Amino acid sequence: MSDRQPPSVSRRAFLGSAAATVLATPALAQATTEFRAPLAGGVSRNASSFRVLDWQPYFSSLSNGAILVDITSRALHYWSADRTVYKLYPTSVPLSEDLTRRGRTSVVRKVEGPEWRPTPAMKKRNPEWPDYIGPGPENPLGTHALYLGWTYYRIHGTQDTRKIGRRSSNGCIGLYNEHIAELFSHARNGTQVLLI
Repeated sequence: MSDRQPPSVSRRAFLGSAAATVLATPALAQATTEFRAPLAGGVSRNASSFRVLDWQPYFSSLSNGAILVDITSRALHYWSADRTVYKLYPTSVPLSEDLTRRGRTSVVRKVEGPEWRPTPAMKKRNPEWPDYIGPGPENPLGTHALYLGWTYYRIHGTQDTRKIGRRSSNGCIGLYNEHIAELFSHARNGTQVLLI
């Protein structure tokens, strides 16, 4: 038996080695973990289930690129037509099932600096809301919007970053402004969209 003591490891050395392990882990492996952000009072919310997906179970081709929005995991996946770009973003999703639309559509219009008008149903639920908000920091659609083939439905940015990762929209899919700007640069009119 040896009288040697095991070498002591300082907290700093332990944290440094843990950080090095995470940094050395391939990005794909890191992207498969679920992240839950703590809220006030110890409640957590699903910021997004960052699980990399393959496009093939959802689309027959990548013609014009493809966007998959998973309402349950609150994540948006984008694949470019030439398969060189894959993006995964956390999203906000509709507040309730009756506001949620699922199925296939496409991007029909792209707008930088969108204007916002509440839908008739939104105005009925919230009569105090203004009838119009122009482009700018108060606009609920954020800096960019992808208009879908369904009336009133958009994939857009948001000025209120607390909404991301939550059931917080009136039907649209919300992204951080920096993420919608990036998606806006990749997606084009005709990009196929599937909400599941």
